Amino acid sequence: MSQSRKAVPGKSAPTATPALAATGQPPPAPETPHMTLGPVSSDAYPYDKRLKRKVYEAEKRALQIELLKVQHWLRDSGERLAIVFEGRDAAGKGGTIKRFMEYLNPRFARIVALDKPNETEKGQWYFQRYVSRFPTSGEVVLFDRSWYNRAGVEAVMGFASPDEVERFLIQVPQQERLWVEDGLHLVKLYFSVSREEQSNRFAKRAADPLTRWKLSPMDAVAQEKWDDYTTAAEAMFARTHSRHAPWTLIRSDDKRRARIGALRHVLSQLDYPGKDTRLIGTPDPLIVVDAGRLILPTD
Repeated sequence: MSQSRKAVPGKSAPTATPALAATGQPPPAPETPHMTLGPVSSDAYPYDKRLKRKVYEAEKRALQIELLKVQHWLRDSGERLAIVFEGRDAAGKGGTIKRFMEYLNPRFARIVALDKPNETEKGQWYFQRYVSRFPTSGEVVLFDRSWYNRAGVEAVMGFASPDEVERFLIQVPQQERLWVEDGLHLVKLYFSVSREEQSNRFAKRAADPLTRWKLSPMDAVAQEKWDDYTTAAEAMFARTHSRHAPWTLIRSDDKRRARIGALRHVLSQLDYPGKDTRLIGTPDPLIVVDAGRLILPTD
């Protein structure tokens, strides 16, 4: 992306008008800024070497101690925290979630990783099964994929109709605004991996009987539909990146850097007692990318 092109924040989509709502169809897609994932989906990863394990372990431990402070703050204050982990298949979401959860008290921290909806859930309001699993007072919930399935795999694989996807893209900024205004701390992370690295990770999973279970029918077509997933992600960011619920991309070809970057970013977004801002530092901008930097004015 040219340095001379100025990035602008994404805009929430407008509410449907009563006349259009009465038809049962979503309104036409509003004009949105152009979105490009080029700088983060290419194979031009910014580092030649992986983060050394010794450095990784030391930084991870220090940041996990800070994360425990966050959990104590949530318990004492009754605040609620939800972290969304989205991204391409094999992009490192699960491994990062594992490091977030490693030392947290599991009584007050949960992972939500939902299977495809059952017959009852198919008949519900789309957001219902996710909202029912939101954190209660004093809790943190980590969503291993989330309501954004509708804008990703469901859109690409045809599990949701174009009208359903469009309705979702209109409604989700409004829903998230309501949740945040109600006091929910919402952090949205998208893990971006290069095509080559994704292919390598699939091959390793298939060769190891301990990780073969991670492969799914969706993984089998992830490479074939690479460009479709890119297009879907660009539309999702352009329509759902907002000031109240911004997206942050984590470049994850190096899993260690990705985990450290994700921990640093989440900690930097929260104001809690005893926060060690010097230790947390600033997330590496080559790894942790505000989606606003990738949303460009419409030509």
